[in-house]
Amino acid sequence: MRIGFVGVGRMGANMARRLKECGCEVVAVADAHAPAAQALAAEIGARACPQPGDVAAASDLVFTVVSDDAAMLSIFTTAPGQLLERGAAGKVFVNCATVAPATHLEVEQRVGRAGGQSLEACMASSIPQARAGTLYLMCAGARDAFTRVEPVMQKLASAMRYVGATGEAAKVKALVNMVMNINTAALAEGLGLGAALGLDLTMLREVFAQTGAASQVLKTDGEDMQNREHGCFFSAAHAAKDSRIAHELGLGAGLDLPLARATRAQYERMVALGLGELDKSGIAELTFKGRHA
Repeated sequence: MRIGFVGVGRMGANMARRLKECGCEVVAVADAHAPAAQALAAEIGARACPQPGDVAAASDLVFTVVSDDAAMLSIFTTAPGQLLERGAAGKVFVNCATVAPATHLEVEQRVGRAGGQSLEACMASSIPQARAGTLYLMCAGARDAFTRVEPVMQKLASAMRYVGATGEAAKVKALVNMVMNINTAALAEGLGLGAALGLDLTMLREVFAQTGAASQVLKTDGEDMQNREHGCFFSAAHAAKDSRIAHELGLGAGLDLPLARATRAQYERMVALGLGELDKSGIAELTFKGRHA
């Protein structure tokens, strides 16, 4: 299959590199930031396309890895230069962005009207896993479309789960990120309070790791919070967006989720303070004395 990518930031670019190294035919890439597409194209021997529609025209399988719901809906149209401008007959679009379930459903309808198929492939991993082909993928959509592209997807993932109909994987991903973000906010408060109490934070993290305070977030973010090393693997801006999606799903289900609400507010505060491009571990900047207000 001829493969294209729309959105070649941190995740999309490394997915494209991985597939190229596995012998796949990655033929076309595009990005809202044109230099990113040009650099990647030169690196992997693909064509840098000026518009998403050019990627679709050149490809049988298109991965989209865009920033948010608005970006997703803007490229899945028949407008000049967009993915469906020249039709999508026989093509499969695999959408990896974390967006609302309703957005995936809308995209599925638009692609179907254009003669193609779309799938969700929600990622519960980060940049190193994208590069190594060890993503955890939660997939949803038409079963036959999933079966058709599964051999390619397997090259990107160490584990992959088909969840069900379109929208279901997005729900699961929203809950994964909701719990992760709540854990991250809680860890930041625990370490921030520990620092305020004069405790040795290395010792405190070691105790956390051996008790009920242990978590995956402690492994990935604890030392970074202590040392103020917030190089971006998963940005606070994305954490704010994903926290909003999960909180709004809760509201739609008639549930009061106070921890989800508070975590959303913390990450939105980071964005308001201009800290959105820090890693999500940067939430500790809000909880340690003497850091950001």
